[in-house]
Amino acid sequence: MASCLFVVTVVLLISSAHAQPTCATQKFTNREQYDRCVDLPQLGCYLHWSLDTAKNTVAIVFIAPPATPDGWVSWAINPTGEGMVGSQSLIAYTAANGSMVVNTYNVSSYGGVVKGKLDFDVTDMKAEHSDGVMRIFATVELPENGRTKVNQVWQVGGAVTEEGVPVRHAFGQGNLGSKGILDLLSGEISGGGSGNSKTKKRNIHGILNTVSWGILFPVGIMIARYLRTFPAADPAWFYLHGSLQVSAYGIGVAGWVTGLKLGSESKGVEYTAHRNIGITLFCLATLQVLALFLRPKKGHKIRFYWNIYHHGTGFAVAILGILNVFKGLEILSPSSKWRLSYIIIISSLGIIAIILEAFTWIVVLKRKSNKATKPNGNGDTTRRQSSAP
Repeated sequence: MASCLFVVTVVLLISSAHAQPTCATQKFTNREQYDRCVDLPQLGCYLHWSLDTAKNTVAIVFIAPPATPDGWVSWAINPTGEGMVGSQSLIAYTAANGSMVVNTYNVSSYGGVVKGKLDFDVTDMKAEHSDGVMRIFATVELPENGRTKVNQVWQVGGAVTEEGVPVRHAFGQGNLGSKGILDLLSGEISGGGSGNSKTKKRNIHGILNTVSWGILFPVGIMIARYLRTFPAADPAWFYLHGSLQVSAYGIGVAGWVTGLKLGSESKGVEYTAHRNIGITLFCLATLQVLALFLRPKKGHKIRFYWNIYHHGTGFAVAILGILNVFKGLEILSPSSKWRLSYIIIISSLGIIAIILEAFTWIVVLKRKSNKATKPNGNGDTTRRQSSAP
């Protein structure tokens, strides 16, 4: 029963994870096929592209949700640095007549943008707005012949003036981190938004919590449930179970503390559900650790109630831990391979749990059957009375 509940929860979470939009699921009205795509690490944006090394051009589709319905979205290449200043930008917005407009802008300073021709050619520009996102289509000449790594900058804003000038964007964590070096051959993004200290802290926070709440705790539960079936594993299963759970708790507390630190450094940025689940996890896991010191001996009159408390709390930690890992992945928005890796790991644990649960029941029922029969004096066997239903 417990493993079935665990597996059902995993299946629901996997379905929810797959429901999250990724670049691989996106289609375009022009039915163009692009060679590569990436989920950009900030602002819920995506980039598709096809590189033509012979012509030294790249055909791109940039997809982003504007900050408001009347806002703007931008994708840029910066030939001179990794930041906004010096970037050569494509900015799209909805004009007063309701049509989509995309223009080129030079961002020469933090004071504003200047509409004009870029330092490299851009052709086939157009823009769309539907399903809550804006899309910029263009073919861009690469700044340097033969160079396949570019400094990219992307951004979203909330308003455009009557003259068609984008109003300054917000300065939240995602806005400040929306930059990086894009390798057009491999699709990897490095530096910029993925390399600043706050992003590193977020990644550390995510890794610690994934390993602890999302992997070690479920494995510890499986060890306790399935190894204890075999007398030869006693008391080794208990010490292995306890050491795993204590280790998971220690790593989880470290991840929890980094989350509190990140929250204190990110005023105005709140992830209420993720935070509340994290606090609940910490409290329940602390109860589990205390259970080691409050564990009554076998046969004690309160051992039955302790088992209910210990088992119920353990499964609650495992389920909430897996749920919060997926919540964290939504917030971090890493490349799809990380989400897929965790899905594979937790799915594998679920499959192993099903197999072990079936094997455990076979062993237990066989033992009950053997205990229910005993040889009589003539060498025959007779069925003993059993109170079991």
